[in-house]
Amino acid sequence: MTVPKVAMLTAGGLAPCLSAAVGGLIARYTDLAPEIEIIGYRSGYYGLLKGEVLEVTPAVRDRARTLLRHGGSPLGNSRVKLTNVKDCVKRGLVREGEDPLKAAAERLARDGVTILHTIGGDDTNTTAADLAAYLERNGYRLTVVGLPKTIDNDVVPIRQSLGAWTAAEQGAVFFENVVNEQSANPRMLLVHEVMGRNCGWLAAATARAYRARLARQILLPDFNLGPAHKDIDAVYLPETPIDLDAEAERLRARLARKDCATLFVSEGACLDAIVAEIEGRGEVLGRDAFGHVKIDTVNVGQWFADRFGPRLGVEKTLVQKSGHFARSAAPNADDLNLIQGMVDLAVESALAGVSGVIGHDEEHEGRLRAIEFPRIRGGKAFDPATPWFTDLLAAIGQPRG
Repeated sequence: MTVPKVAMLTAGGLAPCLSAAVGGLIARYTDLAPEIEIIGYRSGYYGLLKGEVLEVTPAVRDRARTLLRHGGSPLGNSRVKLTNVKDCVKRGLVREGEDPLKAAAERLARDGVTILHTIGGDDTNTTAADLAAYLERNGYRLTVVGLPKTIDNDVVPIRQSLGAWTAAEQGAVFFENVVNEQSANPRMLLVHEVMGRNCGWLAAATARAYRARLARQILLPDFNLGPAHKDIDAVYLPETPIDLDAEAERLRARLARKDCATLFVSEGACLDAIVAEIEGRGEVLGRDAFGHVKIDTVNVGQWFADRFGPRLGVEKTLVQKSGHFARSAAPNADDLNLIQGMVDLAVESALAGVSGVIGHDEEHEGRLRAIEFPRIRGGKAFDPATPWFTDLLAAIGQPRG
């Protein structure tokens, strides 16, 4: 019987699960089948195309669980789309006329890889499925088992993606300091921009986590330090319509009561309208290898500050983004438990030759299973009618829209 050879890669943006998932995979294989060789490709599909490999040595195996306590990725990430030939050629990953998908598949075959673990979002994992299909058509069997990484929690049909709980918690921790800026100036507007291009789950969950932490603080209402000063006044998501004039009137009343106003804004809120406005002025926005507008060139939080600041008559606005702080954290206890369960099944599935993306399948009664690649896609919307979110809006006096 041929001994399998395992390769791993992490790709896309960071999330508080990458290092832990890599460490968990190494530890699990070492427990079950220490004779299996394990390698990692540096910087995701970039390293796969370049043939840049990290060997999992005995020393790494012995201390693999150290990675459970770290953020980032020991393998490194990149945003490379193997079907975007032009971008791959431009970046020197393949030669002119060379098919990146073919080059990556042939690299896996040359390296003798029989199991590939991809830790990433929908693009990362569906690209891995394309690689497996290509190799199978050419007589080479590759089992691909993905782990769902995205702090947006927007992968269909997966109930909870790795790292999202931690990112929400860390976004709340971040804002616990930023909120004190409301005392730096009279009539202050604070805008907290949270990651989430198409899905508002993270902004909503961050707001919930922040308010839960605020409820546990000991304050001093008799000396201008009551809950209202640190509370949220609005949460804006891609899934919810926003009446700027009506909201401005509501926020003016809140500003009058506490001398400050605080907004939590998903980076995808009103994004299409903002992009159309910018491009309508003839400006060209940068796009990544997947064709997505680069969010940092849009600056959604500042757009909201510019729209509301004059309407509210504030003296000062401050826009702060928690994204990189939150996504680079080590996983919390909830995510570690989720990671462990998914890693165990990932290794079991890989050794059994079952490909798919590991997750709690919302279309199969929430069971943890290897979900078939054709069913994986991104862009799952957050349901603004979710009870905990409607309760949050009611608590801050924001209409549901």
